[in-house]
Amino acid sequence: MDILIRYLHLFGVVVLFGALVIENMAIAREISREDVRNLAKVDALYGAAAGVVLVCGLALLLAGAKPTEFFTANPVFHIKMTLFVLVGLLSIYPTVFFVRNRKTEAERLAVPVAVIRLVRLELVLLVFIPVLAFLMARGIGL
Repeated sequence: MDILIRYLHLFGVVVLFGALVIENMAIAREISREDVRNLAKVDALYGAAAGVVLVCGLALLLAGAKPTEFFTANPVFHIKMTLFVLVGLLSIYPTVFFVRNRKTEAERLAVPVAVIRLVRLELVLLVFIPVLAFLMARGIGL
């Protein structure tokens, strides 16, 4: 069971990264009605993947092959979790923007600069999480 949870966790991470890369590629100062709808769908996939990562991560923490203390005693783990939560919090405003505007009738929609910057900042911060996971798995920080 441990290997299945690890696989789902990794799969969630890959989908999460992919969705955020797509958002970064598709977002611009002004986007079409179709782009808004597609970005809302990609953002929903991003949220679902984040949920899978969170649930599988908690399962690995609480019932994985390594004892819980391996993680909770490691400051690298706490930095990793803080970044994950921070990325989740940063994604709220862009998600609200996409959801509110997904049914717009306007041909073109102006995207607030804050939405663009937050999506890009999420991706930058997300890049550090796998590095921290690698360090943590090697026992760095203990």
